[in-house]
Amino acid sequence: MLFHSSLRRELARSFGATLVVLFTIVITMLLIRTLGLANKGSVNPEEILLVLTYTVLGRLPTVLTLALFIAVVSTLSRMYRESEMVIWFGSGRGLASFLNPIFRFAWPILLVIVLMVLFVWPWANAQTDELRDRYERRGDLERIAPGQFQESSNGRRVFFIDKDTADGAEGRNVFIASVERDGSESITSARSGRVEWIDGVQYLMLDQGQRLQQPAPGSDSGLKLSEFAQYGIQIGGGQASTGTGGGLKSQPTWVLLQQPSRAHQGELGWRIGMGLTALNFVVLALAVSAGNPRAGKSGNLIFMLLAFVVYYNLLNLGQSWVATGLVGLWPFMLGLHGSVLAASLLWLAQRHTQRVWFPRRGLKGTP
Repeated sequence: MLFHSSLRRELARSFGATLVVLFTIVITMLLIRTLGLANKGSVNPEEILLVLTYTVLGRLPTVLTLALFIAVVSTLSRMYRESEMVIWFGSGRGLASFLNPIFRFAWPILLVIVLMVLFVWPWANAQTDELRDRYERRGDLERIAPGQFQESSNGRRVFFIDKDTADGAEGRNVFIASVERDGSESITSARSGRVEWIDGVQYLMLDQGQRLQQPAPGSDSGLKLSEFAQYGIQIGGGQASTGTGGGLKSQPTWVLLQQPSRAHQGELGWRIGMGLTALNFVVLALAVSAGNPRAGKSGNLIFMLLAFVVYYNLLNLGQSWVATGLVGLWPFMLGLHGSVLAASLLWLAQRHTQRVWFPRRGLKGTP
């Protein structure tokens, strides 16, 4: 049918262009954020692209929702401005008849949003947390670069290595200044050092060096200077954990269903709510687009962005309310998403019937 095919073709072009623009903006912003995290030492600089990929996958449901909303509003607003809607209305098409072709175009996108927010979102967050945790739990020798002083993870040691091997497991001309828990200080230097795992604990084995130890303040003992052929220093904890505990956003959806705690219900409500949000935005976009073609498109654009920001913030706020027990999961879902859907349908019905529910009274002296 000409009506369905032409409308879906217009929506596809608008959605594709909008998605490219939004995707470019999101990637740029997330790249700047990821580079900042790498600069602060939160992520491995060698894994920036991987972290960026997982982060973009996590943000993709929100981008798709906004792109779909903008595509419907911009397409129908253009049809109003160029009087195409007058032709369709004159041929017997009402505004409500646009719901069928719009949803026939939008249902694959809505399905992708639901699947991504239920499955891809927690998986991407889990992968990002694993990368960060693995980088945070790396050994102290792995934290430093040759020729630079670097503080250890617990803040009690300062390392310096003149140069290291290609695999980073052995270093030459090692210098270590440390402060012990009892307040004593020591300076250790060695010709070489290598990393070894002993009983699941990471050690730095030093060869051919000396150690100068200064006692804690108030101690009666003096300086101690000792030379060694081999000396071991613990520089890390146990092996990195391979579990998938992670944070709340990293929990799989089936775990949230099996363990219905308040925090899990809040996260589950947010994930389900993202799909309902995209559905409501399709109906709301059809009602928003109908307007005066002479008024321009700035009003619809401002209302569209404001509605998205308010709705998205209410969704995040409701997650915290459910997690703290201020409101139940299903009352919140019905109150927020149900009320938005009902208001959108009522607004659409008013636009479709052109009924004026609150007529303006004429001025005195006018017929």
